[in-house]
Amino acid sequence: MLAEINLGELLWSLLVIYLMVMYFVIVITVVVDIFRSDDLSGVGKAVWVLALLVFPFLSMLLYLVIRGKSMNERRLEQVQQAKADTDSYIRDVAGSAGPASELEKAKALLDSGSIDAAEYDRLKTRILA
Repeated sequence: MLAEINLGELLWSLLVIYLMVMYFVIVITVVVDIFRSDDLSGVGKAVWVLALLVFPFLSMLLYLVIRGKSMNERRLEQVQQAKADTDSYIRDVAGSAGPASELEKAKALLDSGSIDAAEYDRLKTRILA
């Protein structure tokens, strides 16, 4: 069975499979964008989905040409929101471990008598350096 397939047929099959996967990824991306879009009404969303079912290649290309810019803007907003959420989470988890916080801790150690003034000065120069 494998001996009957030549290199040209194998490469052609791989190209066809690759193009099919690309097509399905683009269709899924377009359908997801249709349903995430706030500026389309329910009727508008239904028309686009129906067009994708009836004329898949043409409607997909039209959607990308007509709404490609707003599709990109929505995706950019999602990425920026995800980055802001991640940054906020990291700040919450990490706490305030900046130089001011470390100086406060060193001063508290000096005030409690755990360290002397010379040790406090060494810590202070290390923190501020």
